[in-house]
Amino acid sequence: MKKILFLFLSTLLLIAPGAQSESLFSKSKFDFLKDEPQLMPVDQAFVFDAQQEGNLVKISYVIADGYYLYRDKLKFAADGATLGEIQLPKGKAHSDEYFGEQQVYYSYVEIPVALKEAGKDSSIEVTFMGCAEGKLCFPPTTRSAPLTQVSANAGLLPEVLKEASAASETADQQAPITQQDSLSQMLSGDNLLWTLVIFFGLGIGLALTPCVFPMYPILSGIIVGQGEKLSTGKAFSLSMVYVQGMAITYSLLGLIVASAGMKYQAALQHPAVLVVLAILFFVLSLSMFGLYDLKLPSSWQEKMNRFSNNQKGGNVAGVFVMGIISGLVASPCTTAPLSGALVYVAQTGDLLQGFLALYVLSMGMGLPLLIIGSSGGKLLPRAGAWMDVIKTVFGFLLIAVSILMIGRIWTGLVSDLLWALWGISLTAYLMHQNKLTEFNWKQTVRSVLLLLTLLASFSYGFQAVMNSLGYETQTGAVSHKVSHKTIKSLEDLQAEVAAASAQGKPVMLDLYADWCVACKEFEKITFVDPAVQSRLSQMVFLQADVTRNDTLDIELLEHYDVLGLPTLLMFDANGEIRDDLRVTGFMKPEAFAAHLDHLLAK
Repeated sequence: MKKILFLFLSTLLLIAPGAQSESLFSKSKFDFLKDEPQLMPVDQAFVFDAQQEGNLVKISYVIADGYYLYRDKLKFAADGATLGEIQLPKGKAHSDEYFGEQQVYYSYVEIPVALKEAGKDSSIEVTFMGCAEGKLCFPPTTRSAPLTQVSANAGLLPEVLKEASAASETADQQAPITQQDSLSQMLSGDNLLWTLVIFFGLGIGLALTPCVFPMYPILSGIIVGQGEKLSTGKAFSLSMVYVQGMAITYSLLGLIVASAGMKYQAALQHPAVLVVLAILFFVLSLSMFGLYDLKLPSSWQEKMNRFSNNQKGGNVAGVFVMGIISGLVASPCTTAPLSGALVYVAQTGDLLQGFLALYVLSMGMGLPLLIIGSSGGKLLPRAGAWMDVIKTVFGFLLIAVSILMIGRIWTGLVSDLLWALWGISLTAYLMHQNKLTEFNWKQTVRSVLLLLTLLASFSYGFQAVMNSLGYETQTGAVSHKVSHKTIKSLEDLQAEVAAASAQGKPVMLDLYADWCVACKEFEKITFVDPAVQSRLSQMVFLQADVTRNDTLDIELLEHYDVLGLPTLLMFDANGEIRDDLRVTGFMKPEAFAAHLDHLLAK
């Protein structure tokens, strides 16, 4: 009955005389309908502006996120003036449902228009057409701007056209598409299945990065801890449960960061959280050393045994929890694929598609874990002394995960000494076990290799102590380390950008944290590259350490909508933020040097 009444009232509204479409579909009348997302008015989605400089008019549009403007639908006319050649900048390829392959503009476009002459009270009219991504298209809209009087001057016209052409080429050069932006646009496209396949492949590539390394000893320790009677099927089941826990957690954390800001991700790197994780992995390693058996109370175990008799996966709940913890361990690692999905979610609010992309990415990261976990039952020795050695080695690997957690809090001497002590202890244990084996050439080779490893561990710790005392050896990387100025607050940044703008210099801000692995890769690999340094010397290089995640850090990150680290913010010589040049995730030196060229281009 309510539906019939609603339809009847709607019909009366539609046929009411003088009813306007704007009032019929205004927000106030349909606030109770939340199925469709809110759309901006056309003048807010496409902010029009025209600036005249003599014989040149610069038409610009600031385009809101999630909207685009058709290149070929732009039409220009003049009242009381004569237009010259119009240089339309190159757009980005877009497969359109209605118009086929089109070039469109995102974010911002500036169009130089040459004037042959303009009389008094003349004006220029521009007709444009744009769409909201995946929703609807606006009808053609015309906006006009007044022109100042310009007399015909054929001698100056070629120079104006030349300037317009140069402005068009510069606009093309200054609008590179970063990897995360291209992946975000890919998610906005029509071919979702192919996009998810690409994200799965990118996830496989990420499985070889330091972000995923801690997961290998965790999963291997779980598999080895199951004992000798472990079939391939059971190993695969445990591995799949572990990977599911990791993938779901990783994906949900991504959605939280994209929807609510980076402070939730940074909160997971609070020293208290990292210490708890470090203690957890250390306690788990003790069970691998045989100091205790990790078992439930007997009353619980009887109930679990009855449940396990009907399940072939073993302690599924415990393995799933370890997968969740592993997702927390991997969460601070921000990469271009992750950033692309986060940018897509932040701009569109499409949580379902964002979750699918992150989940498929996580499953790609987990594929090597599935292979290693499933083969663990066959490749590892089943019985004998070697099995005890393998379990002990995995205990050391779990301790390594603890050191990784501690290293995010105490970098430098503490972290280096812990790694040196870990290397000495593991090598000493293996040397002891090697002496118990039969004397032959294999044992001799192992002895030599282990001795070299032991010396390297001692050397690593000694060098760390000497560096802390001020006896740092000047290696090539250190001597070429590029200098930067450290800032703390948003006010500091704005002051530095203003000072650099007064000197006509662009600015690059490196947002850094001790727990960010890729941030350190930037420092050790990319920033020290000679080609990158030559470009950094032409700009102001700033760094903000947001490890503490205090109020000033959060204010800075939220002001620029930072979704993850590492993030590099770029400001041009006029002090304007260049969001199209923002970098999220690690970049190799050659690609990064080419990226900086766009910022330095005049």
